[in-house]
Amino acid sequence: MRTTTLGSKGPQVGVVGLGCMGMTHAYDLGATRDDVTSISVIHQAIDLGMTLIDTADVYGPFTNEELVGKALAGGWRDRAVLATKVGLLSAGTAGLVRDGSPEHVRTSIDDSLKRLGTDHVDLYQLHRVDTAVPIEETWGAMAEVVAAGKARLIGLSEVSVEEIKRAQAVHPVASVQSEMSLWTRDALDDVLPYCAEQGIAFLPFSPLGRGFLAGRFASFDDLPQDDFRRGLPRFQQDALRANLEIVGQVRAVAERIGSSPARVALAWVLAQGRYVVPIPGTKTPKYLTDNAGSADVILGEAELAELNALPAPEGGRY
Repeated sequence: MRTTTLGSKGPQVGVVGLGCMGMTHAYDLGATRDDVTSISVIHQAIDLGMTLIDTADVYGPFTNEELVGKALAGGWRDRAVLATKVGLLSAGTAGLVRDGSPEHVRTSIDDSLKRLGTDHVDLYQLHRVDTAVPIEETWGAMAEVVAAGKARLIGLSEVSVEEIKRAQAVHPVASVQSEMSLWTRDALDDVLPYCAEQGIAFLPFSPLGRGFLAGRFASFDDLPQDDFRRGLPRFQQDALRANLEIVGQVRAVAERIGSSPARVALAWVLAQGRYVVPIPGTKTPKYLTDNAGSADVILGEAELAELNALPAPEGGRY
């Protein structure tokens, strides 16, 4: 796979990474976990050049880091650029709560390293800004993690340009992770241009619209039971029916250039900038190979113009 760097000063990574959340969290929770297959997918991703492996302590919670730690044992760790996150806590039926306190950051990194079976992560990310804690205080604690050698770089997730600037005043921001895809383009307005100007890596999560843009769902009933997408506005039956028009147009472009919808959707994301590294998630070898192939798809001006003109989706993100 062709490579880029994680921002202007970061390590070399494949232009497409791997998000591991769905292997133990959020998607198809009623299914039996298959850690053997998930570990093989992580190994296959690294072999394909998808070297950025992304997880978080809240996924599970904790089980995703444990799984990734098992996958990276035995020499695989040296071949991966490992990223995890801090700042979100599971509150059971109450959902997720934010904790950006310096004390939480300091204790969480040690817990994450233990689960991951490593002495450092390459990228430690603040999962969400805690509005009850000044970002300068949280970011200062994350800078301490770098000074202690427990993380090489630190990044932010789902932030505004103003929040990035406030963090930068304390310590360099290596990356920003936010949702971006053909049906989620908010970052194009200001966050992505600012990241490009500053040499900050931009890591789009859900670059396939949580699987929808790959054409994997034709109706609400196609969603697995106990899958959190069943609660998202864009996947409700009326909205989903309208949003199928977007998928149809992506499929038309894919058929015209001899590709797949997933590869076209990811190629559009890759076309948004040199330091844009999407992290599509999958636990299926077939889908992993399809996603990796997007690195070889170069969209022409006509295809980009057609995709840029796609309508906005029906329904909010959450």
